[in-house]
Amino acid sequence: MELADRDPVLAKLVEAAGPPALRRPMESHFAALVRSVLYQQLAGPAAAAIHARLVDALGGDVSPQPLLALAPLVLRGAGLSANKAASLRDLAAKVLDGTVVLDPRGLSKESDDEVIARLSTVRGIGRWTAQMFLLFQLRRLDVWPAGDLGVRRGYGLAWGVPMPTERELGPLGDPFSPYRSVVAWYCWRACELYAGAAESALTT
Repeated sequence: MELADRDPVLAKLVEAAGPPALRRPMESHFAALVRSVLYQQLAGPAAAAIHARLVDALGGDVSPQPLLALAPLVLRGAGLSANKAASLRDLAAKVLDGTVVLDPRGLSKESDDEVIARLSTVRGIGRWTAQMFLLFQLRRLDVWPAGDLGVRRGYGLAWGVPMPTERELGPLGDPFSPYRSVVAWYCWRACELYAGAAESALTT
């Protein structure tokens, strides 16, 4: 691996963790964002139950038009808070009016920063959620989520330095461009390997 050749710390991580293994992208980019919004600030089992009820209410068709057609009472019955329901309705509306571009051809023309800017206009979607979408759903290779606590912590553990702040971590990723997404994955793995952290959903 080229990154391992660049840095002995990464070489050690590659040897310990093996090649990167990401969960499979969801079939629909919209469905992936819906799942991300629902899982924010909720424990995994609770979020999974709400997500399953919402998918059932949509008849399996997780797309903008059916979601907007659901009555507020149905969304509440599925377990969505008022804020989560408002976020999903805002996402659906902005996909339909073109504010958020999710079709593959349109996305291929947009830089990472453009995707982040568009997604960040949606209520309840910030920079971190947009970066996770880029990394795990779109498989963009040069995403560097410097504000992610796991990446910051893992970098400190792997390189044997105090945990960097978001501002400090930003330029530390520059030497690994254009493969910073891969380095972020190894930082998450470093938390598991060196600090006994529970296996992260992000690395499975």
